[in-house]
Amino acid sequence: MYKNRAADGALNLCGPKIAQLRQAYTPALSQRALADRLQLCGLDVDKNAIQRIERGQRFVTDIELRALAEFFQISADQLLEG
Repeated sequence: MYKNRAADGALNLCGPKIAQLRQAYTPALSQRALADRLQLCGLDVDKNAIQRIERGQRFVTDIELRALAEFFQISADQLLEG
C-alpha cells in the first residue's frame, strides 16, 4: 500500500533543506521573515506554515515548491535532495 510519507514519517522531503537555506541566508531569516518575503512574491504562507514545512508536518504543493526554489535561486530538484 502506498503511503504519503517519507521513510522518517515526514510529510515532505524539502523541509530540512528549506530550514538549512533559510538559516544560511545572509542575513539569516526567521521563519516569519521568510513567510513575509514569500508573501511579497505572491505565495500565501505564514510563519506557522513555514514552521510545519521545516518540521515535515505539512505537505508542500508544487506551486509552493516552485516559489521556494525561485526565492532561494535553486532548482526544485535541489530542494528535494537529501
